[in-house]
Amino acid sequence: MNGILPLEILGVLICWAVVARAIWQWGPGLRSRSVSCPEKRLGAKVLADQREGDFGCFRVADVKACSLLGNGPPACSKGCMARL
Repeated sequence: MNGILPLEILGVLICWAVVARAIWQWGPGLRSRSVSCPEKRLGAKVLADQREGDFGCFRVADVKACSLLGNGPPACSKGCMARL
């Protein structure tokens, strides 16, 4: 009976660690995404800033970087945001 208590505590800690990792991995924040650029008609990798619009639903608030435009913030119309 006494040996099961540490296993239960360990199980709860593992569950909390898995939940924390999932929120960190797939939750809001800066995420790398692949999209086709509507202006240049090429595939691009963008750094999208995801925010929680409604409960459990994410929306892209801004595009921070684009592989087609080099370093720094993109200086385009950011039409790819509708495709993310």
